[in-house]
Amino acid sequence: MDPVTLIGAGVGAVLTVAAAPAVLAAAGFTGAGIAAGSVASSLMSATAVANGGGIAAGSVVATLQAAGAAGIPLVGQAIVGTVGAVVGAVASMASNCTQ
Repeated sequence: MDPVTLIGAGVGAVLTVAAAPAVLAAAGFTGAGIAAGSVASSLMSATAVANGGGIAAGSVVATLQAAGAAGIPLVGQAIVGTVGAVVGAVASMASNCTQ
């Protein structure tokens, strides 16, 4: 792998890990709970309807709310960073093809 692609992967990883808490908050998963009228509240409502009125522990909504309230755990940061690294590497390789 060439150095430019490695740099792109590194930048992608760092940016996604740094931006993830802000993205969660913007979606409505906050430390104070799910924000009214947000994407998070829509997801919570749809999940509750699909599950007969409750939100199951470990569900996507519950996991995102926990991360929004308490922060993203190390394993979650590793997953988010990996996705960002892949996107950064692909974007870097794509930009190298256009030169």
